[in-house]
Amino acid sequence: MNSMNEVLSVTDLRKTFKLSKKQQKIRNSNKPVITAVDNISFKSYEGEVFGLLGPNGAGKTTTMRMLATLINPDSGDATVGGFSIVKDPQKVRQNIGFLTNELKLDEYFTPNYLYDFFSEMHGIPKDKAMERKKMLFKKFGIDKFAEVKAANLSQGMKQKISLVISIVHDPAIIIFDEPTNGLDVITAKVVTDFLVELKAQGKSIILSTHIFSLIENVCDRVGIIIDGKMVACSPLKEIAKDKPLEEVFFDIYRETTGEVI
Repeated sequence: MNSMNEVLSVTDLRKTFKLSKKQQKIRNSNKPVITAVDNISFKSYEGEVFGLLGPNGAGKTTTMRMLATLINPDSGDATVGGFSIVKDPQKVRQNIGFLTNELKLDEYFTPNYLYDFFSEMHGIPKDKAMERKKMLFKKFGIDKFAEVKAANLSQGMKQKISLVISIVHDPAIIIFDEPTNGLDVITAKVVTDFLVELKAQGKSIILSTHIFSLIENVCDRVGIIIDGKMVACSPLKEIAKDKPLEEVFFDIYRETTGEVI
């Protein structure tokens, strides 16, 4: 790993959302605006896996969606592969793969059709696309289901297809929002093993999760986000200090929020 090469640099990213009266009621709050991400900054380097760790509602998905240029920050910026998410979103999109649990596959289409569609959209030559499809479909066991409509596939298989579609163009930088969330243990292991393999290929990966073992198994560096704020960010070894990450996280969580857990 060459720690000199910055792949991602996040500077004072901030995002707020307006809340409807109904949402305010659900949250038991009379505030019309919520700050989802509160001026966070962090860096990630070439060939490493950076893990953004935090509870549900901490701001992880909002951060990932800003980095993937799906939503604009209110203020602040980030460069991904040297391109600004604010000034150059198109260039950012060309250089990243983005996987989110919210990616809904069109129920009418088959894995074959979806793969070919996204390959074409990225302008990948047909022969190269075919070769890559064969390799990825075999690796994830999609080949047996290549002509089955998405509507008839299991949740785990849909997630594997979403993963494969997100990397059809063999991107150097991959952003995964909760890549193993809601998956059965077998599929989660397949996805985790693949992350390790991508890292071995020299890819740079940014992932968000609330699963401690995923961070411990694949990440080099970890940022802990609580209530939209980055409260710790260091190489995993420095944060964990020979203790289980879960223990360290709850210590930090209690210090930050004052809550008794």
